[in-house]
Amino acid sequence: MILSASLFGQEETLISGQVEHGGFGGPVLKMTSVKNEFGVLVGGYGGWLINHTFMIGGGGYGLVNKIKGNDAAQLAYQVYTDRPVNIEFGYGGVVFEYIHNSNSLIHFAFSALIGAGGVTYNERDYDDWNWGEHRDDGRPNDAFFVAEPEIKAELNVASFFRVNVGGSYRFVSGVNIIGLKNSDLSGPSANITFKFGKF
Repeated sequence: MILSASLFGQEETLISGQVEHGGFGGPVLKMTSVKNEFGVLVGGYGGWLINHTFMIGGGGYGLVNKIKGNDAAQLAYQVYTDRPVNIEFGYGGVVFEYIHNSNSLIHFAFSALIGAGGVTYNERDYDDWNWGEHRDDGRPNDAFFVAEPEIKAELNVASFFRVNVGGSYRFVSGVNIIGLKNSDLSGPSANITFKFGKF
């Protein structure tokens, strides 16, 4: 038995000892660039927190302000509507996060989202009574791959509530819809997040 222990030793693991569990979630506001215009994305993220340090979860975001399609898109969509069309864009995926010195009043975190999204055009305003009507009329739409790393500074407001501000870059690949290319949906983002949970 002694010989066996000396030969093989103890198993090494990424997480050892007593494991503490938690979790959080909350809304996120992103100010970004879409097709070289100012865009606002709203959504949220959250997940399972391990030892106050590692988080595994998911998140998703969607464009909420109006950004018009270019002339080629307007012309192509005349078959569906006689109104100007706006970009409809959203994405989501799995999120991994590392939180450094979580118990400090102000600390840093690093995260990455890996997933997919979709884009199309819609003529409806968000305050239209019948917004979303004719969404299944066959108009083109497209799916794409997205990866978004982020670095942020976080403030512990209360034991159950934290606020962070950060910057991310959205890498988009696979866009194939008239009037848009990968670089139109890729870009930097300034973010603010409100997190609620057990940290």
